[in-house]
Amino acid sequence: MLTEAQRQDLQQRFGERLSLSASVREAHGRDESFYPPAPPDAVLMAETEAEVLAAVAWCHRERVPLIPFGAGTSLEGHVLAVHGGLCLDLTRMDAILRIDAADLTVTVQPGVTREQLNAQLRDQGLFFPIDPGANATLGGMAGTRASGTNAVRYGTMRENVLMLRAVLPPGQVLRCGSRARKSSAGYDLARLLVGSEGTLGVITELTLKLHPLPEQVAAASVQFPSIAAAVQACITVIQSGIPIARCELIDANAVRAVNAADHLGLPESPMLLLEFHGSPLGVREQVERVQALAAEQGGTRFDWAATPEARSRLWQARHRAYWSAIQTRPGCRCLTTDVCVPISRLAECVDQTLAEAEAEGLPYFVVGHVGDGNFHVGFLIVDAAEREQAQALSDRMVQRALRLDGSCSGEHGIGLHKQAYLLQEAGEPALAAMRAIKAALDPHGVMNPGKVFAAS
Repeated sequence: MLTEAQRQDLQQRFGERLSLSASVREAHGRDESFYPPAPPDAVLMAETEAEVLAAVAWCHRERVPLIPFGAGTSLEGHVLAVHGGLCLDLTRMDAILRIDAADLTVTVQPGVTREQLNAQLRDQGLFFPIDPGANATLGGMAGTRASGTNAVRYGTMRENVLMLRAVLPPGQVLRCGSRARKSSAGYDLARLLVGSEGTLGVITELTLKLHPLPEQVAAASVQFPSIAAAVQACITVIQSGIPIARCELIDANAVRAVNAADHLGLPESPMLLLEFHGSPLGVREQVERVQALAAEQGGTRFDWAATPEARSRLWQARHRAYWSAIQTRPGCRCLTTDVCVPISRLAECVDQTLAEAEAEGLPYFVVGHVGDGNFHVGFLIVDAAEREQAQALSDRMVQRALRLDGSCSGEHGIGLHKQAYLLQEAGEPALAAMRAIKAALDPHGVMNPGKVFAAS
């Protein structure tokens, strides 16, 4: 809790960009997780790196928690001010600083959103491929090491961040990485900060890889008689080495929800959504091979979407699944969790998870970036008893993934929800190393305390 003297000091330093309003604090104390709101004591709308530097230095000196905030679309409680403190809203730092088409790079401030960036790049024949579904800020995406629907071909934020600038306590600017495509110079500090969830510093600038817009893009949907058949088809496609750009799973519950919300008229059965990038000949060859492999698993209605409008309508079913599912049960919250397993164990993990969900009778839906072994289950809960039931199902899902040599989170991050699982996955020596890094870079523990591992 800020003291009255600290509030006055902050107001004198930052003026009208500092808000103590209850409504503003409430809006910055929630994300898309199932946790109740935890508002900060104050919110600073930063506009420059110098202001970020001043805020970090002040919080370090005053021992006040600082929580970086982007679009608030995270799913594991990352932006909740569980210890109070100052929320640092970075959405006004939204400039695209440099586009270098020759080197296929772009430099942006952290408040730029992925949709904003791609709208700017379109006329230059380039795009940034990381697509987590929500129109998240690129700083937030780097902080949580986001991936999404294109990861099977283009990788995650880890592979697409070349260089960054970040402000670390007690108030210093760290520049790490370079615009070169590779380096063997020292520790990889850029990768350390990507995925650190705001617990080490505040990212103020990112240099990202770009990719040429494909000459040809084709999308398709395929219906399957069961989730198992859809997952097995995906596994076969990946193991065959076909370079698909996207391979997404949505179950019948998710299809039913998006049909109700958006009147899409899709057949309400398990579905794979696929996208192919390349030359016209290469895309045609990929499509023919995938169609044949899908048919072997009972895939039917291989429906094409060739125009941009038709592709957008098709992918709307995937991107709207979360919001549409919530609308099917008024007043509910969604406890959603994700795991990632080796592709060969994916069918086993999904089958057992859904068998347990069906047995419990709790409303749920499934979506997944199954092309890289990552899937999500959302449980729609309305009270404490259902939250406990959903948490038990989520726990068993994670334990199963860990037994199969997978990860407790493919892309949501750790936040508040998965700290115990991180210990199981990484082990005590690894966690001790993480804590040592945290202590070295943030000696007073002011950077987003309570996330990744509990504040000591």
